[in-house]
Amino acid sequence: MQKGNIGVTTENIFPVIKKFLYSDHEIFLREMVSNAVDATQKLKTLAEKGDYKGELGDLTVRISLDKEKGTLTISDRGIGMTEDEIDRYINQIAFSGVSDFLEKYKDNANNIIGHFGLGFYSSFMVSKKVEIVTKSYKEGAKAVKWSCDGSPAYEIDDAERESRGSDIILYIDDDCKEYLEKAEIEKLLNKYCKFMPVPVAFGKKTEWKDGKQQDTDEDNVINNVEPLWTKAPSTLKDDDYKSFYRTLYPMQMDEPMFWIHLNVDYPFNLTGILYFPRIKSNLDLQRNKIQLYCNQVFVTDQVEGIVPEFLTLLHGVIDSPDIPLNVSRSYLQSDRDVKKISTYITKKVADRLQSIFKEDRKQYEEKWDDLKLFINYGMLSEESFYDRAKDFALMKDTEGKHFTFDEYKTLIKDNQTDKDGNLVYLYATDRDEQYTYIEAAKAKGYSVLMLDGQLDVPTVSMLEQKFEKSRFTRVDGDIIDRLIMKADAPKKTIEQEVADNLSTVFRTQMPKMDKADFYVEVQNLGEQQQPVVITQSEYMRRMKDMSRYQQGMSFYAQMPDSYSLVLNADHPLLKKVIADMGDNTAEALKPIESEIKGQEARLAALRQAQDKKKPEEISQEEKDDKTNTEKAISDEKAKRENVLSEYGKQNDIVHQLIDLALLQNGMLKGAALDAFLKRSVDLIK
Repeated sequence: MQKGNIGVTTENIFPVIKKFLYSDHEIFLREMVSNAVDATQKLKTLAEKGDYKGELGDLTVRISLDKEKGTLTISDRGIGMTEDEIDRYINQIAFSGVSDFLEKYKDNANNIIGHFGLGFYSSFMVSKKVEIVTKSYKEGAKAVKWSCDGSPAYEIDDAERESRGSDIILYIDDDCKEYLEKAEIEKLLNKYCKFMPVPVAFGKKTEWKDGKQQDTDEDNVINNVEPLWTKAPSTLKDDDYKSFYRTLYPMQMDEPMFWIHLNVDYPFNLTGILYFPRIKSNLDLQRNKIQLYCNQVFVTDQVEGIVPEFLTLLHGVIDSPDIPLNVSRSYLQSDRDVKKISTYITKKVADRLQSIFKEDRKQYEEKWDDLKLFINYGMLSEESFYDRAKDFALMKDTEGKHFTFDEYKTLIKDNQTDKDGNLVYLYATDRDEQYTYIEAAKAKGYSVLMLDGQLDVPTVSMLEQKFEKSRFTRVDGDIIDRLIMKADAPKKTIEQEVADNLSTVFRTQMPKMDKADFYVEVQNLGEQQQPVVITQSEYMRRMKDMSRYQQGMSFYAQMPDSYSLVLNADHPLLKKVIADMGDNTAEALKPIESEIKGQEARLAALRQAQDKKKPEEISQEEKDDKTNTEKAISDEKAKRENVLSEYGKQNDIVHQLIDLALLQNGMLKGAALDAFLKRSVDLIK
């Protein structure tokens, strides 16, 4: 028997492994099975080269549990080890600078294991004792047993083993008893070993017999040794890809729209299949669907930074031996090979979309609503993707017709260019709610885009920067004649005093709404236009929408919505209100208006006199006189507003017009809606 201490410069590596690798301790099983698969693969290579002449036989890697003994065993029939090889590969862990090591790698298990080649030693994260019973494939080799109880001390002794290969026997620690549960081991094998290139068996398959599940004689092989991405695309059919998608995502109900089979060997090795799922919203719910593998061994499904952010919306598998198996994500994100892979995948995705667009535009357009979120996300987050996507990104109008950016620009440039030479893209976000505005735009011969997607608002802002002399305006952002100003605005034909009084009548009757401010203005829009229209500032609405996506803009979200109530002074109903207002308020307003004008003239004279003096030369009496005059004007204006408000309260047409405008915009609810319905019945009588 040989005894000794493992060659490490730190006094005891095992507490370090336990302490610093604990958060990631489930990866021990991946490491153990990977080692067994590697040993098997090496034997197959030796046999192919003629360096091993014996029978290969059954090469299945087997995992077994013994709850009574508290052991988990990983067995292979690979190359095995001699006593010298155990000494070289297991006992000599050579690294130095313990304090640097602990400081640098304390937060990440993967980093420690990968950096120091400690795959085997991850077993001590969950074990109080580990044994290796191994026999080399070399002729005349003897079986040996290595054991270690979690201290640097180890023992090597002769052992009994008929065939080549290794058994790694883990005596599971008391605080890790979950790894003696069949369900837990099954879960981990499915997560990490589902596609390893050598059969991995865990127990026997079961069948329902005599009223209970019973073991059969057939091995329960948990992996597919030749997953779809390892095969040549020319040998595969659509059903193969769809079936593999269901294997990867058994809970996914929708089939993918299409897929990309990656297969490259220069300047790096990369295989994989990326699926385009149907995505309309809920960006965050779609993450962690790409699985990253290294030689068919699962690495991670946290691929942010490894692939471009927008590609995390895709599903599928990427496999590359150039991606290190056991390193941290921060390392992966800064690795040059990984960055090349990221750039390559972006190009392949763009090329695939371009080819589908060119080969079958009709099919592409049918899938546009599902594709749009993905492509918008890509254009927003990757400049290089925008440069490619601008040729196959589409715009859809309210009629359901699709256009490329260039096609749509050609369509609207003659009729939708304003007096300053800006091309105006009109859009709607809800066909039903904005129906009247859409119809008004179409009556003018304008085209209206349908932008009802989750990322359409930030995409619009990006396109305004990309497109020369262009702006996007929602159809309810202004009255139709001001959406695209073809000439200077016509002069008002209504007297300013009448317009001011009409505005006051309507403003005082507007309902009080939480987080909504209304501004009333009077315009001459022509008899054929609506009597009252509600519009919302494009700028403020855009800022509030953007605040949902960008940090630092949250103050916009707290601001009230700003609306304009535009009164059409040319409409017969408004003319009727104007005439009736004059008949019913003129007598009461006449002395008030006279007093206001007199006091305003007095205030102007006082200001003129005081402006000529220095502040210290103005007497208290003069200051009081100015203050009292300002108060008198304010009081008279309040009287005027009260007269107009009282008139408005009694005028059913005013209330009906306000409610109709609110109803059109989905803003009339509760008691106000009930009052509108009752008033409507009364007006019909």
